[in-house]
Amino acid sequence: MIDFRYHLVSIVAIFLALAVGIVLGTTLLEEPAVRSAQEMTAQLTKTKEELRVEIDTLQGRQAGNDAFIDSATPELVAGELTGQRVLLIETPGSGTAVRESAEKVLDQAGAEISGRVTLTEKFLDPKGVGVLDGLVNQLKPVNMIFPPTATSWGRASTLLASALVTTDPAQAGTPNAAAGDVLSTFEAGGLLSVEGEPGDRATLAVMIAPERPYEGESAEVQAGALVSVADGFDAAGRGTVVAGLVPPVAMPGDVIAALRDESEVSKRVSTVDIADMPLGRVVMVYSLREQLAGHAGQYGVGPGASAPMPAPAATPSPTPTTSDSGS
Repeated sequence: MIDFRYHLVSIVAIFLALAVGIVLGTTLLEEPAVRSAQEMTAQLTKTKEELRVEIDTLQGRQAGNDAFIDSATPELVAGELTGQRVLLIETPGSGTAVRESAEKVLDQAGAEISGRVTLTEKFLDPKGVGVLDGLVNQLKPVNMIFPPTATSWGRASTLLASALVTTDPAQAGTPNAAAGDVLSTFEAGGLLSVEGEPGDRATLAVMIAPERPYEGESAEVQAGALVSVADGFDAAGRGTVVAGLVPPVAMPGDVIAALRDESEVSKRVSTVDIADMPLGRVVMVYSLREQLAGHAGQYGVGPGASAPMPAPAATPSPTPTTSDSGS
């Protein structure tokens, strides 16, 4: 008869065998697993260091390129916009650095800045379209007709643009008597602020886009409102360029992306999404020059960009002289 001690010894033997198996298995597997982990860690560390060196090299090259373009900018843009007056339009969320860079390069290109109009958050507030519509209906000249599909911001921009830009070079630098008190009334209503003499009309306009896409439930509507503003100024003047930055993440509230998505507007209004770079400032000038020739383009490195910059302007071939022809 098998007694209790036999059962006890059997149970102990089973657990002992199990313990010995676990110890032996762990010992046999431990070394390869540890070695594999060490090798993977070493490889990841090496890859990280290589990427760091690559990033440092690229940043160094970019800094060198930026320094070269910055020093060459006066020569690259000299005379490109001589005789033109340019209006600057700042939007809610736009950066001072981009605007100041735009002012500098426009001056280097020979343009005269007529003034600056800064749109407020109230101007873009979807809840305030009733006030906007009321002002437009109150101030618009009798002969000003809006398209049936025009939004509140489209109608407002058409009215504002009539007071701030013109297609006629002979009228540049003079106020539009028919626009009356449009600018002062919009300013008194908290819809915008002005600096300089923007009422003495410009021929071109540069809109400084927000540094970051708008967020929230009204983001897409606000971006669309600024697209309407850019389109309105383009129609009333000789051209408009929207300048800004590539957003870190694509969002519906990105003004430049919204404009590029509007197939008809993008045929008329140009965009530059590298306005924070020295090259972008040169591209801004070249885009305005292209607008004067009746063309538009989407430039930069972000989604929807057709090229980094406009094609170079054609240089007239020199006329052969008598000595060149050999006669």
